[in-house]
Amino acid sequence: MAKIISTVNMKGGVGKTTLTVNLATCLAKYFQKRVLVLDLDSQISATLSLMAPHDFAAIRKKGKTLSYLLANAIQPNPYSKLDIFDIICPEICQIEGLELIPGDIELYDEYLVSEKLHQAAIATENPNFETVWNKFEGTLIKEMLAPVLEEYDFVILDCAPGYNLLTRSGIAASDFYLLPARPEPLSVVGMQLLERRIEKLKESHKASDDPLNINLIGVVFILSGGGLMSRYYNQVMRRVQTDFTPGQLFQQSIPMDVNVAKAVDSFMPVVTSMPNTAGSKAFIKLTQEFLQKVEAFG
Repeated sequence: MAKIISTVNMKGGVGKTTLTVNLATCLAKYFQKRVLVLDLDSQISATLSLMAPHDFAAIRKKGKTLSYLLANAIQPNPYSKLDIFDIICPEICQIEGLELIPGDIELYDEYLVSEKLHQAAIATENPNFETVWNKFEGTLIKEMLAPVLEEYDFVILDCAPGYNLLTRSGIAASDFYLLPARPEPLSVVGMQLLERRIEKLKESHKASDDPLNINLIGVVFILSGGGLMSRYYNQVMRRVQTDFTPGQLFQQSIPMDVNVAKAVDSFMPVVTSMPNTAGSKAFIKLTQEFLQKVEAFG
């Protein structure tokens, strides 16, 4: 049964998608794991980091994106012709074991979600919108993934920054979450906000039939620059170390060098497009550490 991992931070621009796609690729390419990437961000950065835009356009034209699955979850259609197995794109980047559920720029209609949950709430004996909402967000992604979990070792969710429905539902479905961060004040604030949000989410689901059981697998620092910037980064990282235990911090950080940035132009992860660069080697070491941390949780 797959372990579900959310990659998430309240702040954008911290390297969340870069971490997601390169970790997933390393797990499949170098450690022979079966990995599914689920793009929950309407910016579709993870999708376009793993396939060219024209390939995505062809898939979207056929309706084979996450939005199809969400639409069917919000308003079940007995005549639906596709299921999750039809939406999954196999052998991404020609890597055996690496698969993708593409995201979409239009994922779901917020009005339809609110209407559905309102109707569900008033249909109950004791109407309580919050209870209905918590149940919906707690099961949306979990139930969507349930049919395929036995096919993979890991399912990695690239969550949107902020705290929308899909991010909360992704966290609720997950066994672990990865916290990518730049050692900068605003990124650190995003980490602190996320920790509080997850504790609040656990509290809101405590009375449900399926309370949340999610653990922080670790904080990953994404670094760029050198010299004076490196000294500044070290100061901020020491500050972060006071908020987390040593076991919650990855020893391996990721240098955000020019090659990692260039890889985006090739619509492939850097570990595939430029495997001999410093960034690629750092991701491989990070993946080893990731597997050790997962194993330590049992």
